[in-house]
Amino acid sequence: MAKASSSLSYESLAIGIDIGGTGTKYGIVDRNGNVLFSGEMSTRGFAQVEDFIDELHNNLLVLIDKAGGSGRMRGIGVGAPNGNYYSGTVEYAPNLPWKGILPLAKLMQNRFQLPAILTNDANAAAIGEMMYGAAKGMKDFIMITLGTGVGSGIVANGKLIYGHDGFAGELGHTIIIPNGRYHEGTGKKGSLESYASATGVKLTAIEKLDNSTESSLLRDVPREGLDSRKVYDAAIQGDRLAKEVFDFTGSVLGMALANFVMFSSPEAIILFGGLTKAGDLILKPTREHMESNLIQVFQNKVKILVSHLKESDAAILGASALVWDMKG
Repeated sequence: MAKASSSLSYESLAIGIDIGGTGTKYGIVDRNGNVLFSGEMSTRGFAQVEDFIDELHNNLLVLIDKAGGSGRMRGIGVGAPNGNYYSGTVEYAPNLPWKGILPLAKLMQNRFQLPAILTNDANAAAIGEMMYGAAKGMKDFIMITLGTGVGSGIVANGKLIYGHDGFAGELGHTIIIPNGRYHEGTGKKGSLESYASATGVKLTAIEKLDNSTESSLLRDVPREGLDSRKVYDAAIQGDRLAKEVFDFTGSVLGMALANFVMFSSPEAIILFGGLTKAGDLILKPTREHMESNLIQVFQNKVKILVSHLKESDAAILGASALVWDMKG
């Protein structure tokens, strides 16, 4: 369902697209960061990436017309898993239905007949946070997205770190527990994403249910219906096992954040995404375990903040911000 704002300027506009493993959000944005029109669609159900882009084009065309036509569009910014800023390709994204190397920016450009630029989805969210959110005015911070997976964007000295090949900042795939939980998408064991994502919360709950006889509200939930929201609902009702799931998740996340702090000494770590809605259930153990794993010179210096951008807007804003940096 598309949403519209009540006012439009006559300046050029940017299209921002956030491609997630489950859903894709898109919007038309002005230079001040106002999302004038927006909508969303499923990422799945398309055999070929070209079919997905065709559907996305059809949906966006309605919004483009409402915003004054393609002549007002300066370009398209895209945030996508494993998106490479340098090449405009999405490469071996474990959470997307299309495999291999996808020339996504080129396909978008050809279909929309507009310049297109691409980056990692979490990097896009970091740019949005830096321009419009909790990191406004900061030159050193780390953005961590806690959703279906764990994404990240690292900003140092006011610049997003891309690395020599465009893939820097995959903190979700760093190994936190050696020989730990298997990650189906990558085939690796013990990565942060295996534990600190919504998927990880579900898996931790299942492990705790299987390895104990403790009573829990979660035992009444069918396994196929168990998710991080159900764990949260049980925890706020005082369910001890559900609380232990969040304590464990926070301990792993906090340990990882300590490593990241000692790597780049950020002013703040901004947390974004569905798991942050658990509030202190996850934030309290995360802060405690981050501080306890830091050496003294780093202790009590780094803020852990929750993004105050609307979840539906942050990556759209960040992706659209790429457009304003385009040459020409």
